[in-house]
Amino acid sequence: MGEQLAQRLGYLYVDTGALYRAVAWLALERGVAVTDGEALAGLIERSSVVISRAVVDDGRQYTVTADGRDITWELRDTGVTRAVPPVASHPRVRHLLIEQMRHMAEVAGGVVMVGRDIGSVVLPKAELKIYLTASLEERASRRYAEMLARYRQGHGAEPPPLEVIAEDVKRRDASDHDNMLPASDALVIMSDNLSISQVLEVVFNTLEEAR
Repeated sequence: MGEQLAQRLGYLYVDTGALYRAVAWLALERGVAVTDGEALAGLIERSSVVISRAVVDDGRQYTVTADGRDITWELRDTGVTRAVPPVASHPRVRHLLIEQMRHMAEVAGGVVMVGRDIGSVVLPKAELKIYLTASLEERASRRYAEMLARYRQGHGAEPPPLEVIAEDVKRRDASDHDNMLPASDALVIMSDNLSISQVLEVVFNTLEEAR
């Protein structure tokens, strides 16, 4: 949904979760313990992770490179997914990545940035803040469908059972609870019974009114 909104506006789409996944991928690739916050911070400072518009027409929403290597599809590997929560739990890691997110927003000229604490922490002065939420069951179902689609396209492993994905989502919610609160001036949208096109219309109309 964020990608489609960005395309409609002509903005850069930034999935901030991809930054955390990229750090997790780098840690696994280079043998850095995901429990070592200082080592992870050093890894971030030594590495160049870039999110850009999709440069390959293979179904991707964006391109992620780490020190020049395209790792876009590798970020969805199961091992990377499991490494993200401990990576994101380190304050120093979060601080460094938030600074990167802010820099990306400054230089992009226009950005749709997606993440759990964008409006409340990363970009508190954003033009429009949307807090898009859904039930645990709905989010797990969407995650499963997304993973299954990538698997069928040849861009990832076969997804685990839906109940396993639901447990992963629930576990991440618990570990990231403090970063999931909406900004006081955010528009909250419960999307369980809304299609992507319906959510997009609500967001786009709200943006037009704000302008």
